[in-house]
Amino acid sequence: MAVWAIGDLQGCYSAFRRLLDDIGFDPAGDKLWLVGDLVNRGEDSLATLEYIYSIRDSVEVVLGNHDISLIAAYYGVRKSNRFIDPILESPHVETYIHWLRHQRFLHIDYQLGYCMAHAGISPEFDLGMAIRYAKQIEERLQADVPEVRIWLEKMFHHTYDRFDRNASIDDIERYILSTFTQMRFCYRDHRLDFDQKGPPTDKKLEKKGMKPWFHVVDRKSVDLKIVFGHWSALGYYQDEHVLALDTGCVWNGRLTAAKLDSHTPEIVSVPCPKKAPEDLIF
Repeated sequence: MAVWAIGDLQGCYSAFRRLLDDIGFDPAGDKLWLVGDLVNRGEDSLATLEYIYSIRDSVEVVLGNHDISLIAAYYGVRKSNRFIDPILESPHVETYIHWLRHQRFLHIDYQLGYCMAHAGISPEFDLGMAIRYAKQIEERLQADVPEVRIWLEKMFHHTYDRFDRNASIDDIERYILSTFTQMRFCYRDHRLDFDQKGPPTDKKLEKKGMKPWFHVVDRKSVDLKIVFGHWSALGYYQDEHVLALDTGCVWNGRLTAAKLDSHTPEIVSVPCPKKAPEDLIF
């Protein structure tokens, strides 16, 4: 059995299937880890979701911000767009949304020595805290329909950029959701920045005291290597603590897979020639 982690798909179905062919993926015996943002911006979000659902027993998924936005659009909390409209118009949309709502924000494999979250793990969280807080918002997302719609409305009402145990439950959960799905840069005091999406080599950001979340001082220890995506401007990156796999497929980049069940991750990637249009809502 092989275990492969793959970066943000964002509806790039043809590149996804080419990559699976290149790595020789066999759903009968292999396992895929998908870092989230399964849909939106690419040429065929519906086909991507349909295929992942068809092999769901061979896939570990963590939810990304675009996946949450799709769920919110289904409940009328967010606007749709022409890339996710086919999902929302599918006769099987209820099945797909139900399945997505029951995916996780954090996946862990102690034997492999890896964990996975779409944007990473907050520098304020050790592994135990990350497990506890991920479960907290997973339970919110899996609640009965009226409750999950209300919760999503609260989460999208505004962002919350710091970890404060004395804050309201809603703000604490806004922070938790943001760290797992939107985090890139942090300030010296670990506050999140939601505006900067560029590369971490930007000297202007460094002068402002902003660093990638995995490089901030006094980040709490997580005793597993963290697989994440979400940051196409970062691209492929790994060190002893993290493995970043969003290589900007939908932005005319590549789609990348890393083999996790080997001493050193084997990296395979394929080009994704279609660039995302610029008229997207989210």
